[in-house]
Amino acid sequence: MKRIVFGAAAILAVLATSPVQAAELSGLWSTQSSGGVVEIAPCGELVCGVLVQSPFLKLDPSLRDSRNEDPTLRARPLNGLIILSGFKGGPTSWAGGQIYNPDDGRTYSGSLELVSADSLKVTGCAARRRCRTQVWRRVTR
Repeated sequence: MKRIVFGAAAILAVLATSPVQAAELSGLWSTQSSGGVVEIAPCGELVCGVLVQSPFLKLDPSLRDSRNEDPTLRARPLNGLIILSGFKGGPTSWAGGQIYNPDDGRTYSGSLELVSADSLKVTGCAARRRCRTQVWRRVTR
């Protein structure tokens, strides 16, 4: 009987912990540089993030992706632009994704690590050894 109770408690603990921790990633995050705000949410089985606010967008909401390396994408609006895509994993680490930086128009390989409920480590790499990390803070409404 003790084994059954212990086993059920262990299964409930895993089920209760995983979704809660994964859900902690969803929400609004303030970037470390440029004062942007990114909304992170599940995209199917993956995780993605959309640019929803920046000081530049406040001044001009019609800003376009003018620095994109691909000239055919330079007319798309920055507001609502997917800048995090394809991240897999959880409940506290996600990898295999891409980070688009509208400031330089380039896309980087990336990873995300939920350090705490309000702190997210975002790492982007241009090459295997050329990586930069920022710590994003959760935005509370």
